[in-house]
Amino acid sequence: MRKLSVEYVRDGGASEPCPLAWIDNFAMRNFTNSAVFDDTLPVADGQVEAGLRVPIDALALAMDEWFRKKSYLREGDRLLVREMTSER
Repeated sequence: MRKLSVEYVRDGGASEPCPLAWIDNFAMRNFTNSAVFDDTLPVADGQVEAGLRVPIDALALAMDEWFRKKSYLREGDRLLVREMTSER
């Protein structure tokens, strides 16, 4: 498993961890019907564990689409999904 950080940046602001409720909502109601995202586990605000076969770029795109559909992200906001390094 890999540890991923999931953050959002409001238009012109600093990055903040996505609330666990957002991430959990994506994981519970995944609209993509893509089995590859079954290997994701929300852990905490701004943190997801993901299997090695989960493509980070595709996960970020799917989460971005879902968060916008739910109005968590507004126009101008950005979502950042990155693999966490050991020193973080």
